[in-house]
Amino acid sequence: MSDTPDPNVLEVDNLSVSYTTDGGLLKALRDVSLDVPRGEIVGIVGESGCGKSTLISAIIGLLAPNARLTSGAIRFGSENLLGISDKKMRALRGNEIAMVFQDPMTTLNPVLTIGRQMRDIQYRLPDSSAEKNDRSIRMLQRVGIPDPEARLRDYPHQLSGGMKQRVAIAMALMMKPSLLIADEPTTALVATLEVQIILQLKKLLEDIGCSILFISHHLGVIAELCDRVVVMYAGEVVESGTVREIFHAPNHPYTRMLLACDPGAISERTRVLPIIRGFLPDLVNLPTGCVFRDRCDSVIEACGDKPSLQARGADRRVACHRAGDTPRVGFLALRIPTCVTREREAWRHG
Repeated sequence: MSDTPDPNVLEVDNLSVSYTTDGGLLKALRDVSLDVPRGEIVGIVGESGCGKSTLISAIIGLLAPNARLTSGAIRFGSENLLGISDKKMRALRGNEIAMVFQDPMTTLNPVLTIGRQMRDIQYRLPDSSAEKNDRSIRMLQRVGIPDPEARLRDYPHQLSGGMKQRVAIAMALMMKPSLLIADEPTTALVATLEVQIILQLKKLLEDIGCSILFISHHLGVIAELCDRVVVMYAGEVVESGTVREIFHAPNHPYTRMLLACDPGAISERTRVLPIIRGFLPDLVNLPTGCVFRDRCDSVIEACGDKPSLQARGADRRVACHRAGDTPRVGFLALRIPTCVTREREAWRHG
């Protein structure tokens, strides 16, 4: 048996999840496949309702009671997470798989001090409270918290929003997980704090050696932070590839429209921002053929048949009948705003 570690820390293979509702069976995820390679950051983008939250819930084993796993597998190392016991899943959460949410108060307990909460995370370790406090102080220093020893005595309400999010990141990384799932962790922060946290995440990734599954609506953050991108639409993966491939030459019409709608891609002042016309399809009564057909500006007769996710190179996969026809449109210049770029350079040079 080979001792070579699997190149991917996480593999999602043809995952389908539905919800039982009064209106019928809502098909939230359909044949979703993606990989998170070791030591890399994979971004997931898409409109609200594309299935990102359901995907996260399935990975960490916290699907709603009315959810049904209809097919697929989620492999984390040698384990299929869909087939392990609740006890084993609880042991993985926090230790091997950690989460950072958009709202840090989802993680922080308002009636306990920061120090108490950080010690509690280390409950499996045999160390003394003093040793756990020392470890907590070092981790708070690594995420840029000033006077970390004093912060251990603070309650969450005594911290700013940015400091709360840094504490949440420190808590998530305390046990050096193999995988960090970050769900919109910088959305509620001002731009300068956003870039500081992005840079700290990248450095911590290198130091700790974990991989990150990063969910965001902010395409500039994805371009700045991630190695690979997965584009989801209405419960399906429509395109995936490296950041350079996706941002420089998007193959799927939805990816192209999504990039064009980002404020970072607009070079001239305008009163009217670009939009993607139409609405997400009804996930209870899905249309036949391509799920994006009713909103697409490149429809052909073949779009009446559902396209499969096809490999188009070593790292690129696209679900579109016209993938090879899409011109190179050069969105690679899309970045976080100029003020953030200046902050990034100032942060790097101390």
